[in-house]
Amino acid sequence: MPACSSSPIPPGLGQLVGVAPPSSGEIAGLFALLAAVPDPRCRRGCRHPLVFVVALAACAVLAGACSLAAIAEWAADAPPDLLIRLGGSGREPDTGPAAPAEATVRSVLQRIDGDALDAAIGTWLAGRSRGGAAAQPAALEPVVKRQAHISRVASVTAAWKDWAVLS
Repeated sequence: MPACSSSPIPPGLGQLVGVAPPSSGEIAGLFALLAAVPDPRCRRGCRHPLVFVVALAACAVLAGACSLAAIAEWAADAPPDLLIRLGGSGREPDTGPAAPAEATVRSVLQRIDGDALDAAIGTWLAGRSRGGAAAQPAALEPVVKRQAHISRVASVTAAWKDWAVLS
């Protein structure tokens, strides 16, 4: 009998029911914030923008990829229109966008500044969650903070899930 998965992704996806998907303006805002995250790679020889690699990895994980190899496989099988929407480009004008190799995905995800990435996504989520919520009694603050955190996680997951749907 196989062991149960320890991944929080399937339960997290269940929270997406009833969450409004982000608008294209919100997605552009997220990409702008991700663009401010320092790229750990040398400028020379980079074929894929950091934002593209991170967005593609997030989509792959939300689609069920559980390893760096699985992320790279998912990316290689992703349709060209999805790669374009995430910021991919082709090396040659007559070819479509190319997915990053496993070595690129591994290098980026192992070396990226986690605090900067967290700050970028947190800033985007905080902006999405501002909706004129009424003040809460002090006794409910821990519960409200936890619910807000869950809502922010569900919102970013919804954004990535929107891109992760394969045709």
